[in-house]
Amino acid sequence: MMTNLFSTFDPSTGLFSLNWLSSLILLLFMPMGFWYIPSRYMISINKMLSTMSFELNLLMSSGSFGSSLLFCSLFIFILFNNFLGLFPYIFTSSSHLVFSLSLALPLWLTFILFGFLNNTNHMFCHLVPMGTPMILMPFMVCIETVSNLIRPGSLAVRLTANMIAGHLLMTLLGNSSIKLEIYMNLIILIQMLLMLFESAVCVIQSYVFTVLSTLYYSEVS
Repeated sequence: MMTNLFSTFDPSTGLFSLNWLSSLILLLFMPMGFWYIPSRYMISINKMLSTMSFELNLLMSSGSFGSSLLFCSLFIFILFNNFLGLFPYIFTSSSHLVFSLSLALPLWLTFILFGFLNNTNHMFCHLVPMGTPMILMPFMVCIETVSNLIRPGSLAVRLTANMIAGHLLMTLLGNSSIKLEIYMNLIILIQMLLMLFESAVCVIQSYVFTVLSTLYYSEVS
């Protein structure tokens, strides 16, 4: 039972598995942007991106317009991958550490290298919070160093765990509905409510991942 349950999240179902190509389905939603006459679809995306860019600019220093474009692109990429996982027979790439860690680790490593190459004194001063007693400074350096090292892992695990939790719950309800035909209408109603909840989780998790990455960037800039 548990093997069949977790096989839903197996990224390699064959020798030449094309599951990871599900992330490229995002390209099928973009060609509308090349038309001269704007559609409601592109207007809604542009409105969402402008709102997201405004919020990210509040978290970053002035003159970071290019950085806000980077983080908005990251938000859209994660959001579409999260939503695509809600469709049947589409592989959920964002529910795997391979996907989330490959996004979080390069970003974090780039921020750290950028901070130490450009603001070395600021990076070392950041290891000791202001007002720390002299006797606690060595311990605070160790604690801050460990907290900085686990940041990419926490980002990746947060996104992966939240996406897996909802999918596992829907899989369990789907398996139980086969055995409990009497309560099938109730289970279908619960599944519909769970789908609405998962849609909200898709947006929230992509927003949280982007905002935390922006905060990490603002600390070293």
